[in-house]
Amino acid sequence: MDDVDPVTAHAWAALGGPSDPTVEYAGAGDVLPARLPVREMARATVGVCALAAAELAATRNGVPASPVRVEEAAVATAFTSERHLRIDGRAGTGFAPLSGFWRTADGWVRTHANYPHHRARLLDALGVADRTSLERELAGRRALDVQETVYAAGGLAVAVATEPDPTRRPLVETRATEAGKRVLPPASRPADGVRVLDLTRVIAGPVATRTLAFLGADVLRVDSPHLPEDPDIHADTGPGKRSTLLDLAARHDRRTFDDLLDRADVVVTGYRPGALDRHGLAPEALHARRPDLVVAQLSAWGDRDGWAGRRGFDSLVQAATGIAAVEGEDGVPGVLPAQALDHGTGYLLAAAVLRALAEPGGRHVALSLTGTASWLLYDVEPAPAAGDYDPEPWLVETPSPFGTLRHARPPFGEGTWDRPPTPWGADEPRWQDARR
Repeated sequence: MDDVDPVTAHAWAALGGPSDPTVEYAGAGDVLPARLPVREMARATVGVCALAAAELAATRNGVPASPVRVEEAAVATAFTSERHLRIDGRAGTGFAPLSGFWRTADGWVRTHANYPHHRARLLDALGVADRTSLERELAGRRALDVQETVYAAGGLAVAVATEPDPTRRPLVETRATEAGKRVLPPASRPADGVRVLDLTRVIAGPVATRTLAFLGADVLRVDSPHLPEDPDIHADTGPGKRSTLLDLAARHDRRTFDDLLDRADVVVTGYRPGALDRHGLAPEALHARRPDLVVAQLSAWGDRDGWAGRRGFDSLVQAATGIAAVEGEDGVPGVLPAQALDHGTGYLLAAAVLRALAEPGGRHVALSLTGTASWLLYDVEPAPAAGDYDPEPWLVETPSPFGTLRHARPPFGEGTWDRPPTPWGADEPRWQDARR
């Protein structure tokens, strides 16, 4: 039994938690092994999410909060959910051939080219056509030159830092509005009846919203029809949610979106800061329209100087913040044992939403992958490991439109999601109930 785990306490305080958190962690050995204390970080993110869920359930039902217990085996399995995914026995897609570390004339760069448009921009920016010519071109250029050339063309590459970024960045930022008290009726699950408008992609944001769906929220993911998603990533992060396509530049679709927004309780965004501003969806604009909203904003780079408007992914943040250098060996950069910044930030984001729902009025909460990276580098303390790790109890098979899915269960509580993932964009743009 952990009376007050210091890592959990740090995260809970960052979330504005009202008291010292007590979480029982059931050990599972040296899961998520790394030089950095990834196991401790991972279990704490799930721990505070479970605490926030218990707090919201207690608030809604007028009862004391239930004790919180977290299985480290469940956490390790959930943090690698995309690796456990099987679709009719087929493994999900991994990193694309042009995503990875590359030697440069003065060090290393990390590229991300999993999506076709990112692959095309990377190759076009460097004037090459394939992996062989890319490798040759990069070997003759300086890492920072590659980084800036590729980013200017809309691609994704970062120079690999040789040591940890010394700037300490906030884990969670919260701002309250002046709206009146929120009243949620008693419910069997913490987020029952809560409407979540999900404007996120890839892993971190969708992990947050699939967590809210497991806890009872009506989650509707909205994507542009012009920016397709990887179907395997969608199958992994889509359980419990519905998915629709709306072009916010088209008049009819915008009216539909505004109707959804007018009846939403939570808006979760996962695009670069400023990317949604032209559609009137900046946090300030959303609160001007709906002061009672919970607006949860996720980004890759947060307030990192000059980087806030850049695209980013977990692997790139690991490279830019010095995590890759810490995890490397003999001058070759390394990686964490999971997309831990994505998954960890996802559970922290879900926790921030749940905490906001338990408080009066609207909230703007902001998290970033670099904030989580800074926490992991400087504020997460190692803890003793115990027990054995077996992922099997935390995997389940579910029939779905994709085929039979073998996938990770949620990392807390019993059971799994109410519904399997639906195909990307296959659902009607409406809420499930007639409330308001």
